[in-house]
Parts: sequence; structure tokens; C-alpha cells
Amino acid sequence: MDAGQIALAAAVLVAAYLIGGIPWGVVIARVTGGPDPRTIGSGRTGGANVMRALGPRAALASGLLDVAKGIAAVLLAMAVGGGLPLQVLAALVAIVGHSRSIFIGFKGGRGIAPAFGGLLVIQPLAGLIVIPVFAGVLLISRYSSLASLTATVSGAAAVIVLVAAFQQSPLYSVYAVAAAAMIWLFHLELGRLSGRGAVW
Repeated sequence: MDAGQIALAAAVLVAAYLIGGIPWGVVIARVTGGPDPRTIGSGRTGGANVMRALGPRAALASGLLDVAKGIAAVLLAMAVGGGLPLQVLAALVAIVGHSRSIFIGFKGGRGIAPAFGGLLVIQPLAGLIVIPVFAGVLLISRYSSLASLTATVSGAAAVIVLVAAFQQSPLYSVYAVAAAAMIWLFHLELGRLSGRGAVW
């Protein structure tokens, strides 16, 4: 890799972090004139906390836009001709940006939505497996954190199985395991599983 390629890769990763750092929950609150999601519930910026602050429509918009951050980061790496290593790094950096946003004092959400967005591009079949797992656990338990953590583990396991079954690059598994580890760490910051308004 020459100096130009290194510079391009670095630029992609910086862009992925900034994309991930867009606090859509806060943006939507300011546009609509509603309460800042950081002032209630878990104090996070993700869709579940936006639900508490602004209602289901705003939460859906925030959640989808946060998913799009992970998608955009991977597609940006693809657009500049980056291979799978850069795509994986861009997706992971977007998760960091979401949870440690430079725009709001290095705070944010727990990374579920952008991680899912990255997974949809990097390993779409595993992404589809995650959806019913999350929905099922949420309906049964009523705890969104538990649903998110369960779906995260299920997604990582699905990727590992798919990589083994179809002899794919181990980098897919690296993304799944690293993303899951970050999400669990961001959840454990509070020292306990939080309630319904505490994910994404």
C-alpha cells in the first residue's frame, strides 16, 4: 500500500467516524422543538431514548438514520475501491463515532443501529437473522437492552457459522466479534442492563 492509498484509507476512516457521530436523535429533537433525548431516561441519543422524548415517529426516523450511518460508512469504503479490510474498519469506526460523538462531547448511543447497518452491507444474511431475534426477545422480555445484547450475540454467531459454511474471509467474523464486544462494553458502562429506553 503506497502513501496515496494510506491517505485515502485514513480519509475514509475519518469520514466514517464523522458520519457515525451525527447525533440524529439530538438533531431531530432540535428540528421538532422537542426535548433533548439526553435529558431523560438513559441519557443516550439512540432511537429508544428518542421514543421516550419525542414519540414513535421520531424514534423510527432516528433509528433508521442511525442504521444508515453504518451502511454509509461501508459504502463509502467500497466507493473508493477499498477492500474488505477497509470496509470492516469503516463500519467499526462508525460505531465508535455513534457512541463517542465529537459533536456532543464524545457521548452518544450504544452502537446497535450503526452496527446493524454495517452488518446489512458486510453480511446481509446475518443481518436478516438478527431482526426476528431482537423482535422476539423484546416482545417476550420487554427489555430493549436484553433484546439488543441477545441479537448482538446471535448476529456474531450467525456470521461465524456463515463464514465457516461458505469458506468466507475471516474478516467477516472479525467485524461481528469486534462490533459485539463494543456494544456489550457500551452497555456495561452503566453497570447493569437498563430498561426499555436504553439502546441504539
